[in-house]
Amino acid sequence: MSQISSDLALALRRKVMWRLLPFVFLIYIIAYLDRANVGFAKLRMASDLGFSEEVYGLGMGIFFIGYLVLEIPGALLVERWSARKWFSRILITWGLISAMTAFVQTPMQFYVVRFLLGVAEAGFFPGIIVYFTHWFAQNDRTRALSGLIMAVPFSLALGAPVSALLLDLNWHGLVGWQWLFIFEGLPAVVLGIATLFWLTDRPRDAKWLTLAEREHIESTLAAEARTKEVGTRITVWQAMLTPNVWRLALGILVTNTGGYALVFWLPTMMRQLSGGSERASLFYSGLFYLCGMLGVFLSGQSCDRSGDRKWHCVSGQIATGVLLAISAIPGQPFLIILGWLCLTAVAAFSWGAPFWTLPTLTLNASAAAVSIGLINMCANISGYLGNHTTGWLINHGFGEGACLLFFATCYVLGGVVVGFVKIPGGASAPLAPPKPKMS
Repeated sequence: MSQISSDLALALRRKVMWRLLPFVFLIYIIAYLDRANVGFAKLRMASDLGFSEEVYGLGMGIFFIGYLVLEIPGALLVERWSARKWFSRILITWGLISAMTAFVQTPMQFYVVRFLLGVAEAGFFPGIIVYFTHWFAQNDRTRALSGLIMAVPFSLALGAPVSALLLDLNWHGLVGWQWLFIFEGLPAVVLGIATLFWLTDRPRDAKWLTLAEREHIESTLAAEARTKEVGTRITVWQAMLTPNVWRLALGILVTNTGGYALVFWLPTMMRQLSGGSERASLFYSGLFYLCGMLGVFLSGQSCDRSGDRKWHCVSGQIATGVLLAISAIPGQPFLIILGWLCLTAVAAFSWGAPFWTLPTLTLNASAAAVSIGLINMCANISGYLGNHTTGWLINHGFGEGACLLFFATCYVLGGVVVGFVKIPGGASAPLAPPKPKMS
């Protein structure tokens, strides 16, 4: 085992973070924008194509059905094959399919292209989480995940005003919402090619590290893995039967049923609540996501100081639900509602990073990869349920207040479920799955 001084170890941690996180952050900005820009495009696309709210809600949600196809296999490919090759394939295919959305004309074409986009992107997020376990020790993982999850509100805060400008284009026979999909989809193709040259699968393959640095990272991670597996080594199948895994899966299923719908329908709701223009509603949406960036940052800092993961997650979920319910109180001026929603954004983006550290603290490598894939499958089923339900509610005459209460209920129930996750030794200790009984 290679030993280096504490000062050199700290410098090495910073070197790895600066090499990997900015690029992964950029990739995830594009990923989330290509997933969610259909909500920005809706302000023009739905009326141009004559899509009802329910049709559009189904189209937004069906992305997540496609996403399920390669969810667990994608995480395992990162663990057992090559992260950079898998991520490169994902980026190139999803960029091309996202750009193809510009040419849909019928509801069925919309459903098909959204389904294919989900298939193309499947395995990316759980793969990134598994990839981080190849590079970052447990103490650094929450900070790395916070950097990744910061890309979600950042991409949407950036995407809202950019999309507002693109919606006004009318060029070469294509209208604004078509150019939105093209201009926001093609960068993924470029980044997919760059991924092959920039990312490194594991520390032992990194020519940008010295031999001593590579050995130090590998030995640190190996020692941590050995500690984790003492007395708790379980198989992939046993991981699937672990109660904590299913509590996490159910918790994020319920939470994201409201969370994904909130993200996709926010521009529409902002327009209805404010009574303003499309550009103004996208500006308000961008303000919401800027506040979300603050939530990610504060949560990551607090988690690092306290070592807590579980209760940061639970408190963020429940606070989001409470604030959404307050914003749904009728009779409030729009500026007051906007203030509540900005506070909501701080809470709504605070719980993700601590949540996703919980399964990585639990299991050996292959079992953890499967668990993350399973949990993210449930997270993405909720994207279908939430968006389709919201479209149905609006199509049947329910107002924005009813939708906000629906979102609020999902967040509170999800927080309650995650609160039942059992962590021996407190919230900062690893999640220990029960030992399988001997027959």
